[in-house]
Amino acid sequence: MSHQRAYRGRFAPSPTGPLHAGSLVAALASWLDARAWNGGHGGRWLVRIEDVDTPRCLPDAAETILHQLAACGLQPDGPVLWQSTRSAAYQQALDHLLAQGLAYPCACSRKQIAAIQAAQGHAPERHATLPYPGTCRNGLQGRTARAWRFNTQTAPIVDWYDRRLGPQQQNVAQTVGDFVLRRADGLWAYQLAVVVDDAAQGITHIVRGQDLADNTPRQMLLQRALGVPTPQYLHTPLVCDAHGEKLSKQQGAPALDVSQPLTALAAAAQVLGLTKPTSEHATLSDALNLWVQAWSHLYNRPP
Repeated sequence: MSHQRAYRGRFAPSPTGPLHAGSLVAALASWLDARAWNGGHGGRWLVRIEDVDTPRCLPDAAETILHQLAACGLQPDGPVLWQSTRSAAYQQALDHLLAQGLAYPCACSRKQIAAIQAAQGHAPERHATLPYPGTCRNGLQGRTARAWRFNTQTAPIVDWYDRRLGPQQQNVAQTVGDFVLRRADGLWAYQLAVVVDDAAQGITHIVRGQDLADNTPRQMLLQRALGVPTPQYLHTPLVCDAHGEKLSKQQGAPALDVSQPLTALAAAAQVLGLTKPTSEHATLSDALNLWVQAWSHLYNRPP
């Protein structure tokens, strides 16, 4: 029998605003997955505040998020990790990648990249970006480094299995190109930070919104390059507005109302295919226990 690591999951919101209905779906799903694991004996569920993109973070947003989670009965099983305290770990990871020849400095500005892409006859689709053309992959040619990128050419195609979506594949080199690890403004990119922190926290299972599914192959490439384990993945359905657009803080999604937490959780559970308690006297604890049992039958299968 193969040895399985003890379950450790996480919810990792960005404090760019309070939680909304869509983010509660991801929070509830990740909490349920941890609690339902191993026949209901459960695993550990952690919370990480992804505040690495400091210009977009709002004052007191993280505290609001933690309050919203607590009001919904979603309590973490350990201290909250803040990405803003983790710069040294990210630098160590970047140094490792540079030493292995898997990362390189880039001197290109966004305007220059767009000009090269336009000259090649490429135009981005809506809500999409074109792959980086690899301009600095073979050297800066005397220019000054602005950012650092991961070289996707060594292993461009990634296959993985999503516990809800099934088999997945992406050619990272063609779809994304050499992606940024540290930005021109000195801030750490999400892809590197999340991989380093998942490894540091021993995360074995990642449950998050389906909009992040296309990030998975980039993160798997980094996991392999850094020699850290790859978690199992499950991407949840998205909550969309009346126009079919994903609810997001950037689009002005209203803050989650936790004055009636059971009502908010029941709406999130419905998105996940779970029904609310039939008893009108059901408590928050009753509902969460019901959904833990239901989740076990939906997704809690051995790898």
